[in-house]
Amino acid sequence: MLLRQLEYLVALARERHFARAAAACHVSQPSLSAAIRKLERELDVPLVRRGQRFAGLTPEGERVLLWAHRILADTDALRQDLSRMREGLSGTLRMGAIPTALTAASLLTTPFCERYPHVRVLLTSLSSREIARRLTDFEIDMAMTYLDDEEDLGEVRTSPLYEERYLLLTPSDGELADRRTARWAEVAALPLCLLAPEMRNRRILDANFHQAGAVAVPAIETDTVSALFAHVATHRWSSVIAHAWLHMFGVPEGMRVVRLERPSREPRVGLVMAGTGPESVMARAMLDIARDLDLREVFDRLTRAHLG
Repeated sequence: MLLRQLEYLVALARERHFARAAAACHVSQPSLSAAIRKLERELDVPLVRRGQRFAGLTPEGERVLLWAHRILADTDALRQDLSRMREGLSGTLRMGAIPTALTAASLLTTPFCERYPHVRVLLTSLSSREIARRLTDFEIDMAMTYLDDEEDLGEVRTSPLYEERYLLLTPSDGELADRRTARWAEVAALPLCLLAPEMRNRRILDANFHQAGAVAVPAIETDTVSALFAHVATHRWSSVIAHAWLHMFGVPEGMRVVRLERPSREPRVGLVMAGTGPESVMARAMLDIARDLDLREVFDRLTRAHLG
């Protein structure tokens, strides 16, 4: 059995089309089809349901696909380990991050690339569900996400980075702008721009509003932090932001941040890696970078500066 055959099977399962899978692997379609048929003969089981077009994998094919992901990930880890022994760390770190953690990612990736100049970082914005799937399939090496997410992350190794704290971002002449601390019920009554309901951050905020006996009905909802800040910068809207976002966006001119009442639980953001298989050399190197930093203190210090 050749690793190339397993790569072809993984590509076919991902693309769900023989021609697209062949193009992704930079081979002809007959070559890819012949390699998969050879794999079926070697394993003595049918792997692919065939008709006029690709119709999915057989139950045996699904089982082989799981092993293929694991074997290919182990092979990559072996190559990385040997490469590091020979010439220092090199290759690509595949990293995912939920959108609300992307603002903090540069605090990790920049020192990582400075320490390991021969490594490239591929950073992708992903939902927490997609992070769980890609870690299981060994399509990414690690990710930044909520550690106590309501959705099951599966079997993962975790490393906490910081607790997400919340601030009111409001126009300087707003009714709560001069408060030392604002209450969630008061904030719910403001003209608001918040992240969309399908995002984990928004569900956390809705739970905090509910705990305060209030319901927030924002006039504007968006699925990106940058669009949220673009709207509040018009001085027409207020928002509830995570303190880590101040690292990238700061406080727009004419706006002010106000501390919010601490909720009963502050969600943790951290790094996660697959809990099975050998540990990625790249991921271990990034963990070392994270441990050298104290993101809790970085963000708390930044928050204190903006609160004056």
